[in-house]
Amino acid sequence: MAVEEIKPYSQEGAKHEQVEAMFDNIAPSYDGLNHTLSLGVDRWWRRSAINQIKKLLGARGEGIGTPDVGAHRGDSDAEVRILDVATGTGDLAIDACRRLRPGEIVGCDISEGMMAIGRAKVAEAGLAQRIRFVREDCERLSFADGEFDVVMSAFALRNFEHIDVCLREMRRVLLPGGCMVVIDLCAPRSFPMRQLFWLYRYLVMPVLGRLLSNDRSAYTYLPATMDAITQGDDMAQRFRQAGFRDVGFRYLAFGMCCMYYGKL
Repeated sequence: MAVEEIKPYSQEGAKHEQVEAMFDNIAPSYDGLNHTLSLGVDRWWRRSAINQIKKLLGARGEGIGTPDVGAHRGDSDAEVRILDVATGTGDLAIDACRRLRPGEIVGCDISEGMMAIGRAKVAEAGLAQRIRFVREDCERLSFADGEFDVVMSAFALRNFEHIDVCLREMRRVLLPGGCMVVIDLCAPRSFPMRQLFWLYRYLVMPVLGRLLSNDRSAYTYLPATMDAITQGDDMAQRFRQAGFRDVGFRYLAFGMCCMYYGKL
């Protein structure tokens, strides 16, 4: 996949190592810059993902998402557990914890710099008993098979070095009957949004990134990955090949973001 070949700094070296260094570098300014660059719409995108999770949880009728959620694990006291892959500073985990009230959310990421900010935000929100962060490589998750009821991720697919491997790992740690929801940015395909995105990519984002962040390369890399990533049904097919079923997708914000969802 073309996006897997795009790296933040140099074509030499592993992408995941460069991505880790990049997010460690931009972590202090990430939240503010992310909200600025998206005009705050990123909050709505995350809320759409959580609404989709709620819909998928409720669709089972029993087991997952109900008071006896633990019955299918043989433990009547168990509660819904959610894995937030590439959690970053934890915005999706925090929103999901408040709105879904799961037993636990585990946020994993390769960037300790991003998670350090996430831990502080979680503590300030009084959610440290429900949300914890661990350093993980998405290609080699340390969790057991079928450990989570929900796997979710926001704005991370483009940064994976081997997307298909990561999707298989996400499927592996998901409990049979569980659900996944993933959102990521992409380049709009239709007029006039495609043309507006071009201006945004080459003029607005690099300038704001240079002014508000200490890493100019990051805000050249990120829009380039939006343009290169496989999207829509082509990406949905990769989820199917990874083992998810009932896979669907929906574009948000005139095609600047795409949400993928499915079950196991």
